[in-house]
Amino acid sequence: MIKLLKIQRKMASHGAQTSWEWLLFCLLLPLSLMYGLISWLRAVVYRQGWLPRYRARVPVISVGNLAVGGTGKTPVVDWLLKEAARQGKRVAVVSRGYGGSYKAKVGVVADGTGVCLSAAAAGDEPVLLARRNPGAIILVARKRAAGVAYATTRFAVDLVVLDDAFQHHAVERDLDLVLLDALRPFGNRWPLPAGLLREFPRALARADLLLLTRAGADPQLEPLGLPVYVSRHQLAEEAYRLDGGSQPLLALRGLKVFAFAGIGAPQGFFAALQQAGLTLAGCLPLADHCRYSRSLVDKINALAENCELLLTTEKDAVKLSGIKFHLPCYLVPMDIQIENHEAFRAEVQKLWRPEMRVSPELMEILACPKCKQAVELAEDGLSICCPACRLRYPVRDGIPVMLLDEASEE
Repeated sequence: MIKLLKIQRKMASHGAQTSWEWLLFCLLLPLSLMYGLISWLRAVVYRQGWLPRYRARVPVISVGNLAVGGTGKTPVVDWLLKEAARQGKRVAVVSRGYGGSYKAKVGVVADGTGVCLSAAAAGDEPVLLARRNPGAIILVARKRAAGVAYATTRFAVDLVVLDDAFQHHAVERDLDLVLLDALRPFGNRWPLPAGLLREFPRALARADLLLLTRAGADPQLEPLGLPVYVSRHQLAEEAYRLDGGSQPLLALRGLKVFAFAGIGAPQGFFAALQQAGLTLAGCLPLADHCRYSRSLVDKINALAENCELLLTTEKDAVKLSGIKFHLPCYLVPMDIQIENHEAFRAEVQKLWRPEMRVSPELMEILACPKCKQAVELAEDGLSICCPACRLRYPVRDGIPVMLLDEASEE
């Protein structure tokens, strides 16, 4: 069975190449057509108003994807939470709580003062977001509409972020942000089970913004008629020990490391560790949202017998409280870098503030703090440019930030 799943995964990601892959593809194709048709019909039924959609009284952002597997949604939701908080907005995240045992209508994972539910109850991603954003409201709800209604009435939030909701049509949204893995944005372009997609690629017509994740130096994507932004995931500079304390990630170079990860794309985590210069004496990829049973912990201890330390992801770490390994275990957070982040921020901020531009009168008196020469407003209105120094200063909420520490080179 494991071998068959590996064949299916390879075929779905890169297309059928061997005779066995073609045979499996032909057997699964009718199911994929049925799956894709059902997904299309659901979208049509909601779009035509034949089934009701809940409309919140505050802006709603949906963060989702087209393919199964890890595209890095959690770091993007984390970025949105931090950005909205920086603007003084009270934000709630509503998640389905996949992998959690909580069965009630709405579960409060975090109420703005601390974490209220465990990863076993709420799922690992909501708890991770709650730990990263102590002031945020994090909810889990099987029916997302109930979670959104609770967030707006109980907590009076200014903005709701729906986690993994591109295929969830029962809640209206003001912005559909869809993530595509730059390494395999569509796989073989077929829905499950012959492919990786939850819907046919044409479903992207519903999206408002596309964000390529895990992009290389020059990512390529066919024209889709939508704004496309590019992002890269990177390891944090610090590694944090599960029982307390931290040290620079680079300080772990030269040690024999055993890495394990239960995320959507564990090989990407292992590759990032190696690119950081760490020596992986062994690694164990695990299923996304896996549960750390006693037998799994024993397996990790046995595989890492000749190593000096363990490394895992921040998402896995939320499920490891109280678990004792034979070796010191560190977590390494994963952050996201968005290219042209000022433009991306402006797209998102349209939801909670009117467009504000720098007035011509203000431009007449502004000068570059480095060379004291006149500056120019960029065409998109999102930055101030100094032609002499070739520096670019950001504009936030219509206010130029004329600080050298904030400037970037053109």
